[in-house]
Amino acid sequence: MSTEVIIAIIAAVGSVLGVILTNRESAREIDAQLEKAQAVTDTKLEQLTEEVRRHNDFARRVPVLEERVKVINHRIEDLERGTRE
Repeated sequence: MSTEVIIAIIAAVGSVLGVILTNRESAREIDAQLEKAQAVTDTKLEQLTEEVRRHNDFARRVPVLEERVKVINHRIEDLERGTRE
């Protein structure tokens, strides 16, 4: 085998190894970025879940408060009628 062929084979193997190593490192960096993005998304999702829970609690309490206000208004009207008569 001639020297040129051996050098060409060594260069080809070196090029292929370089591409493989570069791709592997690139994949690791992308995985790290995805993990960070997923962590941020998970945190935001937890915060939104907590806000929804608080909102739902408020939504359950509002009708109770409305009913109480209605009762209070009727009592005030009754008291006002009693003082006028």
